[in-house]
Amino acid sequence: MKLWHLPLRLAAGAFILNSGADKRDAPPEAAAGMHGMAATAYPQLEDQDPVRFVDRLSKAEMALGGALLTPFVPTRLVAAPLTGFAAGLIGLYLRVPGMTKPDSIKPTQDGTAIAKDVWLLGIGLAFLADLVTSD
Repeated sequence: MKLWHLPLRLAAGAFILNSGADKRDAPPEAAAGMHGMAATAYPQLEDQDPVRFVDRLSKAEMALGGALLTPFVPTRLVAAPLTGFAAGLIGLYLRVPGMTKPDSIKPTQDGTAIAKDVWLLGIGLAFLADLVTSD
């Protein structure tokens, strides 16, 4: 891991780990809401049980966050999963009605919470660019 990776990995890892921990043991109503939003953006998720979906999402977020926070896990192993996770969040933002202003990519008040996750995508892309351009 390069020194400049450390602050980015700490920030992203702590955020994602906390997000996953917050979803752990989510009540069925909360799980249904998260699943509904995800299924709106990604219809292939529609048939999944909401509680099971959120349980898997929670575990995946905690695994990714933990990997980012673990110094002996090389950045090359977390760059693509981080980028994919962040791209999924941005896809959610762009596809769920009411997240963006009409005919714009600018966020509505409801969309701001997800739109700001673009920083995770920037970190993932920076890690991938570094891997591609490093000797």
